[in-house]
Amino acid sequence: MTAQPGIFALGTPEHCYLELDLEPDRTGEELVRAVAGLTGPLSSVGGVNVVVGFRPELWAQVSPTDAPADAASWTEDLVGAGGYRMPATQHDAWVWIAGGDRTAVFDNARQVLAALAGVAAVGREVTGWLYRHDRDLTGFVDGTENPSLLTAAEVAAVPMGEPGAGASIVLFQVWRHDTAAWESLGEYGQERMMGRTKPDSIEIPDDEQLPSAHVARTTVEVDGEEKQIFRRNVAYGGVTDHGTAFVGFARDQWRMTEMLRRMAGAADGIRDGLTGFLTPLTGAYYTCPAMDALARFAPPDED
Repeated sequence: MTAQPGIFALGTPEHCYLELDLEPDRTGEELVRAVAGLTGPLSSVGGVNVVVGFRPELWAQVSPTDAPADAASWTEDLVGAGGYRMPATQHDAWVWIAGGDRTAVFDNARQVLAALAGVAAVGREVTGWLYRHDRDLTGFVDGTENPSLLTAAEVAAVPMGEPGAGASIVLFQVWRHDTAAWESLGEYGQERMMGRTKPDSIEIPDDEQLPSAHVARTTVEVDGEEKQIFRRNVAYGGVTDHGTAFVGFARDQWRMTEMLRRMAGAADGIRDGLTGFLTPLTGAYYTCPAMDALARFAPPDED
């Protein structure tokens, strides 16, 4: 069972994310079939990478044997220390179009909406781009702890022999930045909040790191083993309203949910320092089926 290749297609500078809601009187299977029909033509003819996901319960109803065991919708706000909240904004499907230029992404995103007309409507659209090659709008390198492409599939996709083998669970969030407040900290203050140096992304030693540092709060370990996430974050927005589109893939949902709980200080009351400067606007989980499972719902090839 093969994970969707677009998950691992690094280097694309332009991105569009569409969250979709099923139209009244249409079924989950109709939505799956319509979305599955997009992936081949757009990737092979349109010149873009396409990754698709579905609300976990919708996918499990349509194809129960291909559903990851712990995948579930984000239906309630995550409440943390001091009443801090991360909002739940779950939709029925998620389509990520990425490409080498804005025109290709724009044109293909329009094709997606045309193909899904009458089956699903847009709940949210986010346009993103790579900022300074590998940094986010805080100015720090993003994804330093990502696994290499040699091992990324082990982190991002359900292993063979388990329910939903080859599928991936994606966490999609939009975080608005207060850039003026962040820049007022200066480089030293920012490094303390992040837990890394800014120019070269070297992790600050444990005995010098703040308990609220982003690195400390987002590291999830079990019996001394770090439970990694494969991040494909990008910048979004314009000069006056901008931030990070967080796109994280994992073989199980638990590690991502635990990361968010730690960031919010839900268990120990210690919030991630970045949450004072970045505001979560959305939050949803989607199951990105294996290619083999998705192909069963795609229309037959035409000669």
